[in-house]
Amino acid sequence: MNVEDFKEIIYEKEDSGLVMLTLNNPSKKNALSIFSFLELYWAIDAMENDETAGVMVITGAKDPDSNDPTAEAFSSGGYFDISTFENMPDEVKAIMDQIDLTDLAQKKLTMKLVECDKPIIAAINGLAIGGGYNIPLAGADLIYMSEHAWIMLHFAKIGLSPEFASTYFLPRRVGFQRAKEIFYFGDRISARDAFDMGLVNKVLPHDELIPFARQKALELIPPKGAALSVRRIKRAINKPIIEAVSRALDLENEYLTKSFATQDFQEAMKARKKKREPNFKGK
Repeated sequence: MNVEDFKEIIYEKEDSGLVMLTLNNPSKKNALSIFSFLELYWAIDAMENDETAGVMVITGAKDPDSNDPTAEAFSSGGYFDISTFENMPDEVKAIMDQIDLTDLAQKKLTMKLVECDKPIIAAINGLAIGGGYNIPLAGADLIYMSEHAWIMLHFAKIGLSPEFASTYFLPRRVGFQRAKEIFYFGDRISARDAFDMGLVNKVLPHDELIPFARQKALELIPPKGAALSVRRIKRAINKPIIEAVSRALDLENEYLTKSFATQDFQEAMKARKKKREPNFKGK
């Protein structure tokens, strides 16, 4: 897949070697479909195989119909729409063999992110829900966040279990008890609280987020940064955990498959549709 053919993300490589990657589905708060995940995989692949690309900054598209920075979205996470498969264009059918619908935890993409040795920076410009934060958690070397942004890992609230190896990464970022608290209750985490917990590297005024992320990105590649040194540091840190991350993803896939079949998940979906609190049965 060529970067020019991407539909749900925008891949822009600058002469400096900086790649700006924008999650581009603002009408759905940059929610990610199975095709978004595939495009993200190929975006990382494109950067890895391009000798002139040195660093990537990932952010979310701004809603063209809103000027409210507090309403922006990095990503509202993954979604699955059965209508996607109705009247599917031929060009979409041609890539379906590249998508494993049983890979609910997105092992393919997560391993691609973890094994990539070029630096990746996440500039979280707004809400980051579920996979919308777990992608940076697993794949970003540095995470910068707008003062208006927030995180929510609400899996248990909808009868599901987490993905993107977040069950591996989150406890090692915030501690096991705090990680369980975050996963169990799914409360909203403000940018300031996220920084205090160690979930992000820095919180910035909204208008300074992207310029700051770009500045730091350019410091990691020539002429300002020793790119080979940065890549070797990343490999030395990431390689020892690859096997453990792979095992965590296998468990996440197993538990997600089971969770989607539960009465609790069905109840959560009905409650969301009717805008009421779910009445879980533990079944």
